[in-house]
Amino acid sequence: MRILVLIHEYPPIGGGGGRVAQDVARGLVRLGHDIYVLAPHMKGLAMHSNDEGVHIIRIPSFRRKAYVGDLPAMSGYLAVGFFIGLWLILRYRPNIIHVHFAVPAGLLAWIFSKLTGIPYVLTSHLGDVPGGAPEKTDRWFKWIYPITPRIWQDATTVTTISDFTRALAFSHYPIDIKVIPNAIELNSINIEEIQVHKPPQIIFSGRFAEQKNLEVIPQILANLRDLEWHCVMVGDGAFREKIIQLVTLLDLDDRFTFSGWITPEGVNDTFRQSDILLLPSLAEGIPLTGLQALAHGLAIVASRIGGINEIVDDGVNGFLHEPKDIDGFTESLRMLLSNPERLENARAASRELSPRFDLSHILRTYEQTLIDSINKDQ
Repeated sequence: MRILVLIHEYPPIGGGGGRVAQDVARGLVRLGHDIYVLAPHMKGLAMHSNDEGVHIIRIPSFRRKAYVGDLPAMSGYLAVGFFIGLWLILRYRPNIIHVHFAVPAGLLAWIFSKLTGIPYVLTSHLGDVPGGAPEKTDRWFKWIYPITPRIWQDATTVTTISDFTRALAFSHYPIDIKVIPNAIELNSINIEEIQVHKPPQIIFSGRFAEQKNLEVIPQILANLRDLEWHCVMVGDGAFREKIIQLVTLLDLDDRFTFSGWITPEGVNDTFRQSDILLLPSLAEGIPLTGLQALAHGLAIVASRIGGINEIVDDGVNGFLHEPKDIDGFTESLRMLLSNPERLENARAASRELSPRFDLSHILRTYEQTLIDSINKDQ
């Protein structure tokens, strides 16, 4: 197949959705398919590059920071993407378009399909569903809403990353939606033996955004200052300075490390040195950081929301709480930090759960979905 991928975030730009798109694109190349990705440009990146066989074409946009996808950046991607995307379609003649996120890239896929007759598969990642991440998407939906139902309804196939995301999307767009969960390449992660570190290391990895509910992390860990632990917070975003200030206010500077935005290899190294993922988010699909935690054999203490329920067996490989339940998070972390054997067992349980989300299985599902979509449209 010749596949054109449309996405407004592609590593090193963006978060989990972009990483998923990258893993799928690279995997489809390994399966023998020809992939072009139309992605945004940012200072320091090449306009044309090859990513493990994936052809990347980056287009000018108003993207200024890797972790911020604001309205100007979305608008820039749409405006420039229309012209370069049409040129690419005429030159490359794809069999199908695979678009990640209904907003904003879904609009381009819809327009291109109407103009050229090429079918498209839409993959939703929660943030593009009304109510999925209100602080990120409410403004987009206000100006693009009249067309969003058509973007969903006119896709040859719609997929999404979790049962929760599917249910939320279906409440707005009552169409057939297929669940293909996020996945991770387990072969790239080698774990010889699970051992609890001394002191145990707690990790958060992701955007420092309102959706992540990060202000509760220092508050929770302040209740555990009598125990040994260290916390590493990986990532960047608008709320980073606020969290750093809160850590200082609680006199926890020596217990926290803020690594900033680091390479995927650096993220893997940090997970390898960690024991517990702490994820008190307000909204999530199946977070890539959660899959990384499973693959590295980390216990997971997280919010009882969205797709997180699909990666945490409460009381076995971790614990689930309501996002604002500081006492509940504190109690669960105390249980793990004060009992190395229980922490080790929880970590082992995560590793045992990880094959369910192995990329090799998910890739075949994507491949067949794209093939079926081409055949369906003929």
